[in-house]
Amino acid sequence: MPRNDEFIYRLRNANPIETVMGSYVRLIRRGRNYVCSCPFHSEKTPSCTVFTDTQNFYCFGCGAGGDVITFIMKIENLVFTEAVNLLAQRAGIEVPKYDSADSRLAQRKTRIYEMNRLAANFYYKNLISGSDKSGLRYFAERKLSPAAIKKYGLGYASDSWDELTNMLRSKGYSEEEIIDAWLAGRSKKGKLFDMFRKRVMFPIVDLRGNVIGFGGRVLDGSQPKYLNTGATPVFDKGSNLFSLNFAKCSDSSRIILCEGYMDVIAVNQAGFENVTATLGTAITPDQARLLSHYADEVIIAYDSDSAGQKATQKAINHFSDVGLRTRILRMEGAKDPDEYIKKFGADRFGMLIDGSADANIFLLERCENGLDLNTEMGRVELLKRVSNVLAQLASPLEREVYISRTAEKCDIPSSVLRSHIDDILKKNDRTQKKKEWQNIKSSVTLSADRLNPPADSQRKESKAEEEIMCFLLRHPEEFAMTEEKAPAEIFVTPLNKKLYEILLKRMKESECFSISLLADELSPDEMGRISGIEAKYRELTINSDVLSDCANVLRNCKKNNNDDLSDDDLRSIFKSKTGSKV
Repeated sequence: MPRNDEFIYRLRNANPIETVMGSYVRLIRRGRNYVCSCPFHSEKTPSCTVFTDTQNFYCFGCGAGGDVITFIMKIENLVFTEAVNLLAQRAGIEVPKYDSADSRLAQRKTRIYEMNRLAANFYYKNLISGSDKSGLRYFAERKLSPAAIKKYGLGYASDSWDELTNMLRSKGYSEEEIIDAWLAGRSKKGKLFDMFRKRVMFPIVDLRGNVIGFGGRVLDGSQPKYLNTGATPVFDKGSNLFSLNFAKCSDSSRIILCEGYMDVIAVNQAGFENVTATLGTAITPDQARLLSHYADEVIIAYDSDSAGQKATQKAINHFSDVGLRTRILRMEGAKDPDEYIKKFGADRFGMLIDGSADANIFLLERCENGLDLNTEMGRVELLKRVSNVLAQLASPLEREVYISRTAEKCDIPSSVLRSHIDDILKKNDRTQKKKEWQNIKSSVTLSADRLNPPADSQRKESKAEEEIMCFLLRHPEEFAMTEEKAPAEIFVTPLNKKLYEILLKRMKESECFSISLLADELSPDEMGRISGIEAKYRELTINSDVLSDCANVLRNCKKNNNDDLSDDDLRSIFKSKTGSKV
């Protein structure tokens, strides 16, 4: 995108970062700024700060940061031009024309969105008015209403090798584009074939209403039973959730998590908008973080079979990592939510949700699996398992309640169990401290700064470079004086030198500088580094005297490095610079 300073300035002003970020995460006011749990890594204590004066954010935990454009790029997994388009659409601003490698990727993704939308309409029409009624019969047997079918855009892929492919070709899409969208594959003989055939189709829609992929279920015993879209430029099954586009609009502070598409649609049809499901995989850390943006509590409604119970235990761990409370739905007399609602009705299901058990109770009850509590060995094993579960609880009060309950069940003094758990807690604490020490020791040999590795061995110089950039960010009108006192060639570490040169260039070109003008040239990680420099030195006084001192640190480093060179090295350097013979 050709840089347009006026447009970027208007775009940023029309999209205050606290307003935009507040629609994705829960912001807590701290003075004139805000804090929140970082949406880009798992944490229980907020470490991300939104600075209203500079209109940027920075996470002191993982180093993510930048302006409102960078935030949208990271949270929505967009390239620069897509993020700009999204923010412009949000603010009702027209975007200038552009053409770049970045925009070509955006165009590629746009073409996939278009093909997916056409495919979804194609499948829906096949379902409703096609000659093969297998799909309609299936949904009718599953008691789905016409309203639910329309709401979710359900469809049917007929038993044809190239029906969809031919339709997309007729709309002007190339074979490579259709394959890129994962709507077709290529046979060994080079012929295209439709990826989804003789399956009922579930469009997967993102939070912005784009169809990003499909799930298809066979109607016979063939395998795989469910086929999901593979990885494409717009789809990653581990980062999205089915029906979250509807669930996020619910007034409820909790979300019901199901295993499959049909469970979600059945629960939604019964009047519960706050329901979602993973896309054929176990819950991932990314999906847990995504849910934490829209809920305080997750109710897990997985199948009651052994696979569902194992998946539940994994999900509890991921939700705990992002600070989400977790409850478990117990469906007596039914294997899944769809069956339960059909047998007992929506009201009973609502009562079931309200009475769902805390995740800790689920974990403690699982400790009894396979044990005979009438024997001493069974009770001893139960106490061992329970102790390991309770040692993971952060709340001493909660822990005490479960200690008393378990001690009574096993007919032992609660003090005995409490003492054993205290020993586990001390052992875990020692293990954690040992791990932290190992990390400290490993940082001696492994680079702690993956973006700027030389900074690890040149900490003093790297700090001086950052303070020079901090002065420049605070006083962009002083770019000429700053460059005179600290020219880019005295910088020692490559990343800081690159950032400094870009800062100087943009300040020379722009009448009103902001870091938003850097978003098209720097990666999100590099934008995070700029925001980090502003955040780290926010309380430090950096004036022109400090600027001079920092420049001297870098010059001395350069001088010392040159002093270490041999005469032959110096001649070689001089020769390469001048092209002359010495």
